[in-house]
Amino acid sequence: MERVSERRYVIKGGYPLKGVVEVSGAKNAALPAIAATLLAPGEYRLKRVPKVRDVFCMLKILEFLGATWSFEKDALIINTSGINKTSVPYELATQIRASVLFLGALLGAKGEAEVPLPGGCAIGKRPIDLHLKGMEKLGAEISLYHGNLRVKALNLKGCEIVLDFPSVTATENLLMAASVAEGETVIKNAAKEPEVVFLAEVLKSMGAHIKGEGEDTIYVKGKKKLKPAHIEIIPDRIEAGTFLVLGGLLEENELEIKNVNLSYLEVPVSKLREIGVYVEKTGKRSCLVKREKSLKATKIVTAPYPGFPTDLQPIFTVLLTQAQGMSLVVENLFENRFLYVFELNRMGANIKLEDRTAIVNGVTPLFGSPVKATDLRAGAALVLAGLCAENTTTVYNVELIERGYENFVEKLQGLGAKIEVETL
Repeated sequence: MERVSERRYVIKGGYPLKGVVEVSGAKNAALPAIAATLLAPGEYRLKRVPKVRDVFCMLKILEFLGATWSFEKDALIINTSGINKTSVPYELATQIRASVLFLGALLGAKGEAEVPLPGGCAIGKRPIDLHLKGMEKLGAEISLYHGNLRVKALNLKGCEIVLDFPSVTATENLLMAASVAEGETVIKNAAKEPEVVFLAEVLKSMGAHIKGEGEDTIYVKGKKKLKPAHIEIIPDRIEAGTFLVLGGLLEENELEIKNVNLSYLEVPVSKLREIGVYVEKTGKRSCLVKREKSLKATKIVTAPYPGFPTDLQPIFTVLLTQAQGMSLVVENLFENRFLYVFELNRMGANIKLEDRTAIVNGVTPLFGSPVKATDLRAGAALVLAGLCAENTTTVYNVELIERGYENFVEKLQGLGAKIEVETL
């Protein structure tokens, strides 16, 4: 993969933001949909695919395996008729956590797969034992060879799988493999995230028989042959949550957010209203957001969907630095998710860490400072902090932000933000 030039964002804070912003398609829905195209050779048309680094990395893996792809007008065209490999290259797999989805897709499509242990953001341990235990129950043999996971099955057979934890990617991997397995597979303690429900809908549009998506137990009746489909990616709920928080950061901010599904964000929206941010639905997929004169402290506890999403935790913490009183943020999913706190404190925040809890004391004025993104969502949080801080903030390591936010700088500029990109 070619070397990417290092970039940084230079932000002049304190300017009110107003206007309309449109949310892109969900990265975390697009990635499993891209992997699922392996299950049935042919041409796929995917709309609203975000042009972000993770998506391009996933497409490069697909191309290595023998597929072709191109963006044409408003759609991504993928053709998987030429798939002739079952091994994912190390240099691509280690860049993106979602590369693990090729285990289930290739196992279902070709009966075998070889995938290096995946990469992604360094937010904590994300073991894939749940994926492997489930695949073993389906009849796959698993081995580790020179750092690569090898899975192989002559004939996948339906079974009952009970997940120890409702893992999103494990549920997605098992859904793909079970869709072409012989007989019925029952996945218990399945993840309920909208992106999981979306993948089930994609697989059903390809001919799979699935019931119970979005609930604790999913039932999959395997079908030997699936067919290509046309797919439209759902709105990105994390990007939408980012702009909802942005609307509440400064008193003068007032944003209209389009292509947002508020039903995906019931807990975060409830918290915003509790803090003092006004959110009003203005259409089927649009809302207005602005803040009240003062913000109030609250407690946030991350949990699997439909609980508070861990991906919005850093972004809400920035908002809580501007809330009156002491807020608590409890992170139950990833042990390294608070690395960004040290960067926020450099900007003037008053946040103390105790094990998996951040104690946020507000209101604290934020001051411009050079800071470094520690992961994708932490990077977005630091950008928001820079937008409400005095003077100039420089955010480094922005390649991480660009893994998951499409045209982030351009969208912010369209709202009146004073933000520029510099190449080092």
